[in-house]
Amino acid sequence: MKLTVLGCSGGIGGDAHRTTALLVDDDVLIDAGTGVADLDIDALARIDHMFVTHAHIDHIACLPLMLDTVGARRAKPLVVHCTVATEAILRAHLFNGLLWPDFTRIPSPNRPFLCFAPLEEGDSCAIGERIFTALPAEHGVPAVGYRVATPRGSFVFGGDSTTCPAFWDAVARIPDLRYLIVEAAFPDSQRELAIRSEHLCPALLAAQLPVHAGAFQLLISHVKPGYADETMRDLQRVAARHAPVMLARGDVYRI
Repeated sequence: MKLTVLGCSGGIGGDAHRTTALLVDDDVLIDAGTGVADLDIDALARIDHMFVTHAHIDHIACLPLMLDTVGARRAKPLVVHCTVATEAILRAHLFNGLLWPDFTRIPSPNRPFLCFAPLEEGDSCAIGERIFTALPAEHGVPAVGYRVATPRGSFVFGGDSTTCPAFWDAVARIPDLRYLIVEAAFPDSQRELAIRSEHLCPALLAAQLPVHAGAFQLLISHVKPGYADETMRDLQRVAARHAPVMLARGDVYRI
């Protein structure tokens, strides 16, 4: 399995900053932030499944544009896997015929460009040898993270989440974890903003990490542009035993 980071920033600005989008092999997306826009048309048309963590715009910005660009090129609908609550938000506030056309009914209800597939916390979905499982998360809207498992190992993407003991309990039960991607949106100097927006800062993240460093690599996502150096210094101070590395657009990981 190949994991390509299309976007992992907490904002935009310049070539380095694209919002959250992870490409699994060449046919599955986890979230559809602005990083998806860097794919060419053929690559967009190869994506058959998308797993959405939550409905915030930085995680779904390119979903409607992608459908508009390649929907007619595809022989079957793009399947968007998400919780029922997230689907309801997307239907009410995005695919509502006002902000964007309802592609669950276009070009016809029988042959739409988009269909939703419910995936609640704890549920799993197999796509080939890859098994996607929704994990707990706590954010300002209904949210999940995802574990992606293969016979050779797993990675976990925590999505956007504040303190969430259930997520860490789930992570602790994954014996073959290779990569753990979690957010640290704000530096510790903005701890109160992190708490109010239901994100993490290094101190809040470090309080949840296992006491002993595991076999996994700790990768940090969703850092706000302009605060990367400060945030990573904070992380090195409070979580050095886990050797955190900031995720970057263009990174490739293989399992």
